[in-house]
Amino acid sequence: MTHTKEIQTAIDYIEMNLCEELALDEISKVAGFSKFHFHRAFQREVGISIYDYIRKRRLASAASLLLNTNISILDTALIYRFESQEAFTRAFKSIYRLPPGRYRSAIKNLILGGIAMNSKTEINGWIMTGTDPQKYQMNIDYETYNTGTRSATIKSVADEYEAGDFITIMQQFSSKNFLGKRVRLSGFIKTRGVSGWCGLWMRLDNAVGGALKLDNMQTRPIVGTTEWNHYSCILDVPENAAIINIGVLMFGSGQVWLDNISFQEVDHNTPTTDFTPEEIFPDYPRNLSFEE
Repeated sequence: MTHTKEIQTAIDYIEMNLCEELALDEISKVAGFSKFHFHRAFQREVGISIYDYIRKRRLASAASLLLNTNISILDTALIYRFESQEAFTRAFKSIYRLPPGRYRSAIKNLILGGIAMNSKTEINGWIMTGTDPQKYQMNIDYETYNTGTRSATIKSVADEYEAGDFITIMQQFSSKNFLGKRVRLSGFIKTRGVSGWCGLWMRLDNAVGGALKLDNMQTRPIVGTTEWNHYSCILDVPENAAIINIGVLMFGSGQVWLDNISFQEVDHNTPTTDFTPEEIFPDYPRNLSFEE
């Protein structure tokens, strides 16, 4: 017997009270069950225990707060009912694979206008993160590749996606060997059924995590189903750069394959691909009278 309606009522209650104390007694009462029966029914239908669900939802909401506000890490921890910043950091790293501060600096400026880490990937040196990493899987594909014997792939695995859901596989490294140089991130990408858009991305940060340069292919997105094609991001590395971030991202559902990645210095005759506001935003405001 299923209790989808009752479980959804409990989930709605949890969502409205993530910042409050959530006791099993109260949640089971909202659902109309005894504690014992509710705990078993919730785990059977949702797939995880009520306690794990609340913890993951609080961490997901905390991740969103870190990316979209300047609220301190300690205050974020307390808002979502963690007893200390240390406890919050341990829990956050177990899901997002980065401590909260580094997550905020690494991801905050990836998507224009602002926008959690998954279990360790099987690809050495690469990590996976995004708005809700549990909606995606990353692995090595031995059957689909551009050249060689394998490629990396990201695949959506959830039934529903909200506007703004995205995933990225990425890595970070020091910029000290590239200061004052022009660099290119390039690679081959193949897609299947990408409902939003995807692309390579590169971002250059200063020592405190502030973004200096960005290209995420938002002005030349890859959408739908495509065969293997070569793409690149080209940026000048400022003298005050400290960290280089590289990766591939995907919005919404679908599958992306990535192969033959290259990162190298190029000469200054090669045009850069920096994001520039005039390519995204209009020159003037529109429809101020709401008559259009």
